[in-house]
Amino acid sequence: MEAAFAAAIGVLCASGIYLLLCARVFPVILGITLFSYAINLFLLGMGRLATGKPPVVAPGAQYADPVPQALVLTAIVIGFAMTAFTVVLALRSLAMTGSDHVNGEAVSSNKEKRGA
Repeated sequence: MEAAFAAAIGVLCASGIYLLLCARVFPVILGITLFSYAINLFLLGMGRLATGKPPVVAPGAQYADPVPQALVLTAIVIGFAMTAFTVVLALRSLAMTGSDHVNGEAVSSNKEKRGA
């Protein structure tokens, strides 16, 4: 099971990095999202989650650590906000430049077409 979990994290990470290297906005946004999902799974896996243990510390008992779940929950909320902001930023950039390239080459070609 650990090998499948590590493979899933690796596939998400590799897919996210591949999409981040694209020259279009939408694949870059998907790459950021996939990479954040991989990081969330990594944080959850490193927390050594245990099932069937009490959430409250009792004398002499082992308990489930709530910190990894809290970190992942916070990361999910921040990732959702970051994705929403990036989508709005991409739409604004598309409206201003008329292109969805992230490398800025389309901006110079648009200025040349306008005669600037």
